[in-house]
Amino acid sequence: MEIRYLELKGMSCAGCANKIQKAIENVTGVAECQVNFAIGQATVKFNSQKTNLHKIQESVTNIGFEAQLLQETINLLDKDRENHQIERKMINKVIFGGTISVILIIGSLPMMTGLNLSWIPSWLGNPLIQLILTTLVMIWCGKSFFFAAIKGLKNRYVDMNTLVAIGTGAAYLYSLFPTFSPIFFTRQGLNPDVYYEAAATIITLILLGKLLEHRARKQTSAAIQKLMGLQAKTARVIRDGKEIDIMIEKVKIGDLIVVRPGEKIPVDGKIKEGFSTVDESMVTGESVPVEKKPGDEVIGVTINQTGSFKFEAARVGKDTVLAQIIKLVQQAQASKAPIQKLADMVISWFVPVVMGVAIATFLIWINLTGNLTMSLITTVSVLIIACPCALGLATPTSVMVGTGKGAENGILIKGANSLEVTHKIETIILDKTGTLTKGRPTVTDYITTQGTTNENEIKLLKIAAAVERKSEHPLATAIVEYAKGQGIKFPLPEPERFEAISGMGVQGIVFDRLVQIGTDRWMNELGIEITNFLNYQDKLEADRKTTAWIAIDGEIEGIFAIADTLKPSSKNVVQTLQKMGIEVVMLTGDNRRTAEAIGAEVGISKIFAEVRPDQKAETVKNLQLEKKKRRNDHQIVAMVGDGINDAPALAQADVGIAIGTGTDVAIASSDITLISGDLTGIITAIKLSRATIKNIRQNLFFAFIYNTLGIPIAAGILYPLTGWLLNPIIAGGAMAFSSVSVVTNALRLRNFKPKAKV
Repeated sequence: MEIRYLELKGMSCAGCANKIQKAIENVTGVAECQVNFAIGQATVKFNSQKTNLHKIQESVTNIGFEAQLLQETINLLDKDRENHQIERKMINKVIFGGTISVILIIGSLPMMTGLNLSWIPSWLGNPLIQLILTTLVMIWCGKSFFFAAIKGLKNRYVDMNTLVAIGTGAAYLYSLFPTFSPIFFTRQGLNPDVYYEAAATIITLILLGKLLEHRARKQTSAAIQKLMGLQAKTARVIRDGKEIDIMIEKVKIGDLIVVRPGEKIPVDGKIKEGFSTVDESMVTGESVPVEKKPGDEVIGVTINQTGSFKFEAARVGKDTVLAQIIKLVQQAQASKAPIQKLADMVISWFVPVVMGVAIATFLIWINLTGNLTMSLITTVSVLIIACPCALGLATPTSVMVGTGKGAENGILIKGANSLEVTHKIETIILDKTGTLTKGRPTVTDYITTQGTTNENEIKLLKIAAAVERKSEHPLATAIVEYAKGQGIKFPLPEPERFEAISGMGVQGIVFDRLVQIGTDRWMNELGIEITNFLNYQDKLEADRKTTAWIAIDGEIEGIFAIADTLKPSSKNVVQTLQKMGIEVVMLTGDNRRTAEAIGAEVGISKIFAEVRPDQKAETVKNLQLEKKKRRNDHQIVAMVGDGINDAPALAQADVGIAIGTGTDVAIASSDITLISGDLTGIITAIKLSRATIKNIRQNLFFAFIYNTLGIPIAAGILYPLTGWLLNPIIAGGAMAFSSVSVVTNALRLRNFKPKAKV
């Protein structure tokens, strides 16, 4: 299956988005399609053996819209220029239409009020003058609505444009009769009133609403625009022994780049020379500068502070961390949350039903009253006030702001679905090493059976380090680093038949001897006697230290004690999650005694210890089903981890949260990534999810209530009680500002406080 992102053009309302989605889904080979009206994009998942991008684009073209492959990199200058041109045209039309509408309304005041207003020039009320002025508005300002409505009819669908075109067209066409045949109306006992001002003003108000909506929607994507604007423009590289400044696009992998104090780091890489501190807050959300030394990685767009250094470019262009963040945020913003399904269902039949209500309104009033004018006013009001745009914007605008706000603070949320599910989390599983702890364990104790006589301790340490050097496990790294600190000379002997036994340990042959280093459980399974060292183990593990046993040719020769310190925020994060009503569980492959000691320190009582990597996903599944007996659905479980062995568990969980300082595999398997590795990001992500879902519900409530109340009022339901009818002009204003209200409410999420108080 392939996934492609399309940029759509020609959409004017949520109904258009719904139509495009159905057209793409009907293409043979398309597995899934999501159209996001708020940003004008479609996410299409399809089988490339059965269809291709051209056929998908053709399906969109066939119903009167355009679909282009979304560019991986967006030129901000071109995008800004395009937005400015669109906005400028809309402003000009609103000014022109507004000016004429004011003139028409003033000229119609005597007719609307029934008063003799001598201060108004009589020519302003002349139907022919009003016809000419209104025609100008209809042709220039309203032509997009009429062309789109005609296009929709040709392609057998109706949308907001249809409602606007029929509503304003009806007012305009009706006014032509009293303009040219006023005597006919007089003979029927009717006033030859015209409603040109309604047609012109409605179009102007809807355009004004679209202008305000356009401006507001630009603000919803401000976060991603800000990220794109962070990219450095140039880089200082060393070529042929000289420092030269080149455009960022010309930087190649392997280039040696010089960065001075206060400068922006242009691309990702690894420091070769120099020391400094770097402000990484724009990527990770962490305000505290990070110390950097040779061998450390640096991220493009972060700011160098105190020192100068040289680094080797490792990732450039679309492969940099920033480019990947932008891509993930774009994909998240293009996705749909499950909560949107109800709105989509309503939108699919909304416009046809409204047209049916409008026809019924006209027939009911014409039969009850015989008053053509009243029947027309109510019908036009129904057509104009009903618009599904607010429903279509309710969810995606909030998702855009929410995911953007997360990215600003080092939290990458990969999709609207992840954002929605996060607010439902009931249980959070925390991995120990690298999640609760710093993930940089060190050897604290090293004990051998033969002491230090004849340098046995050093020889054994060299053999152990030779085997552990082949492993990437944090405990193995700790042993190798300890060996270096003890003066062991490198390079070490190359072990033969090296093997890492998942969750147990490592083994290999060094100097023709079988070396096995791992857990006491593994030693027992191998049948190796460990009784003599159990007293040491009890004492060490009581001090929260992990033990690794060393066996040579099937006999215990020594034991390592390794400690990993807690992250400063771990205890407070656990306590805060518990106060939020979330159960916190620890899952680790470490021994139970060490796990329980860590758990006691941070406040976790439910612990799964000595769990092999292949068992972690099963543990997550069991927790999900733990409460199934009491309800139909499973328990919503989140898993937080950072290692390769956490990837299956992250994938199994309802929400997988990866520590960004961990492995690429773990990050790829997750739904949310905490770039900085700070656990407070978990709380921020949950609170952001809750705030976003609350905002979406507010938007949907407003949109549903607006249409539920607005349409009956427009149809004249209050007339028998109050004698009052909704003026089509007011209906047009209400419709225009409904969408603006929804987007404005979504923008309140920008005030979300990113830092969780723990």
